[in-house]
Amino acid sequence: MPPRPFRFAVQSFSAPSGAAWRDRARQVEELGYSCLHLADHIIGPGPALERTMHPLQELAAVPAMAVAAEATDSLRVGCRVFCQDYRHPVVLAKEAATLDFFSEGRLELGLGAGWLESEYTAMGMTFDPAPVRIDRLAETVTLVKAHMSGEPIDQSGEHIEVHEFSGVPLPVQRPHPPIMIGGGSRRVLALAGREADIVSLNFNNRSGVLGPDGVKLSTSSATERKLAWVREGAGERMDALEIEIGAYFTFVGDGGDAAAKGMSAVFGLSEEEMRAHPHGLFGSVDTICAELERRRELFGISYITVTDEVMEPFAAVVARLAGK
Repeated sequence: MPPRPFRFAVQSFSAPSGAAWRDRARQVEELGYSCLHLADHIIGPGPALERTMHPLQELAAVPAMAVAAEATDSLRVGCRVFCQDYRHPVVLAKEAATLDFFSEGRLELGLGAGWLESEYTAMGMTFDPAPVRIDRLAETVTLVKAHMSGEPIDQSGEHIEVHEFSGVPLPVQRPHPPIMIGGGSRRVLALAGREADIVSLNFNNRSGVLGPDGVKLSTSSATERKLAWVREGAGERMDALEIEIGAYFTFVGDGGDAAAKGMSAVFGLSEEEMRAHPHGLFGSVDTICAELERRRELFGISYITVTDEVMEPFAAVVARLAGK
């Protein structure tokens, strides 16, 4: 079976103005990227965000995705990933179907269990134990698929109780937009294997913050374990899954060696481990292209997301590999 063609996306966290956001979406499209992603984090600057160690997400995902889709012609839009606790699942399903409807079938629907504990606390929300949140995510995925089917919904679960109506509007993509499920734990990745179209390999954020713990649990050897968990859930459908990863630590050009060395010290990894880290890319365009082809052969990773900070220098990699 030939390898799945490469796809590339940009994840963006901010924009100085509405016009700048539209321009960025157009630039992402012009540079050859497949999709523009946001993140689903709500709180603004302050002590709560500082405790998470997560970058500020200035824009609300749903309206920003709608504006990006309206400003472009073929660019797909998505969120890596919607936190299922921040919206009632019926509201999320309807908003997602509406985004796919207006974008004429360009939505990628990312879903996650939620993990940023300090954000929950800051918003006055209960941060349930991981098994509870993952069980709720499984029910949310079932509800989203039922809502987008157009058939009468009748769902009774521990977390979701929905009856006696059908979802509208119907999405353009049938039976539903591609569903991305992201995470780093065994239960989430097995769920992704069973239910997702795109599996996003992410850090295991068991600590509830973004930091060294999650990075150390996402090395090459850890990624092999994660893929085994995906296979547990996927069974015979494994070959149909698209495997995505966020290359958060990407440095294109002459500064790659110094960046890899510096980050290895920060995260307590060897320089060799940092260079091979599936969430990192360091070096020249030739070096990065060869490394991505190696990782596709080794892990099946064909969908790579980078941040908007590096989208311009990384575009040379996109031009060489996209669709190949």
